[in-house]
Amino acid sequence: QVQLVESGGGLVQVGGSLSVSCAASGATFSMYAMGWSRQAPGKEREFVAVISGNGHRIDYADSVSGRFTIPRDNTKNTVFLQMNGLKPEDAAVYYCAAAYVGFATVAVPRDRGEYGYWGRGIQVTVSS
Repeated sequence: QVQLVESGGGLVQVGGSLSVSCAASGATFSMYAMGWSRQAPGKEREFVAVISGNGHRIDYADSVSGRFTIPRDNTKNTVFLQMNGLKPEDAAVYYCAAAYVGFATVAVPRDRGEYGYWGRGIQVTVSS
């Protein structure tokens, strides 16, 4: 059983930067691709970014590509989402998720159904 705990959300101005982190426990971290999704009020949850178990492959949603990065530290069982150039439409609850990939350490799943574990989410608010 994987437990995921997000931290670091909050309020930021348009154009600003914010980093959120997700600490994992209860499993071999490198066997999980780690992703971030977000859900704004009245909208469906959408994929934001994913990083492979070994950190060598990354995929981003078009809406955040070039502005967000998703590093991970396998020694600390933590994945981050660094958000730069924030826009009003980036405001949402951000969810960390883990997808078991075993030894397929370069897999970067985008489909929500491939993620078996989710954090509780953390609010990111962007003020204009």
